[in-house]
Amino acid sequence: DPDLGNVLRATYNPMILALRGLNKPVIGAINGVAAGAGCSLALACDYLIAKEGAYFSELFIQIGLAMDAGSTAFLMQSVGYHKAFELASTGNRVSAAEAKEIGFVAEVVAEDAWQGRVDALAKEFSERPTLAIGLMKQALQKAQNQDLGDVLESEAKGQSVAGRSADFSEGVMSFMQKRAPKFTGK
Repeated sequence: DPDLGNVLRATYNPMILALRGLNKPVIGAINGVAAGAGCSLALACDYLIAKEGAYFSELFIQIGLAMDAGSTAFLMQSVGYHKAFELASTGNRVSAAEAKEIGFVAEVVAEDAWQGRVDALAKEFSERPTLAIGLMKQALQKAQNQDLGDVLESEAKGQSVAGRSADFSEGVMSFMQKRAPKFTGK
């Protein structure tokens, strides 16, 4: 299809919506190049960890295209307007170290520690209260496009649900008993 918009609607957009719509945290483990739509897919994740040597590039400009696959929103959310414009309009590479510095990624890990850290991170997230994480994920995404009153109401609704959960009860009980919580996502 010569209409690239149709290609996006049929391919990348459903993936991006699925990543963002999932009520669980999505870890983006970047161990090489994340460029163009690959950068968009990385930025659609909730928590990014990059291997030393990895890099990111919004290289659409180099082939005369506009950003796609959510990068317009995700880049702005990650680094703000001026840095987003710079990266989008130049296509410059962003190293893993710079990506951490400007807010793209949460962690940069050396080659020899890479797989162990990715595995440990996945385990850490699996032991967290996934219901609360899902609610936070929804609220954070809505907050980008709401006024403060709407954000406050959305947070209140989320807390109403989370406050009635078994994970909340377990979290409070484990805190009082000075032990690690055992969350179930309920």
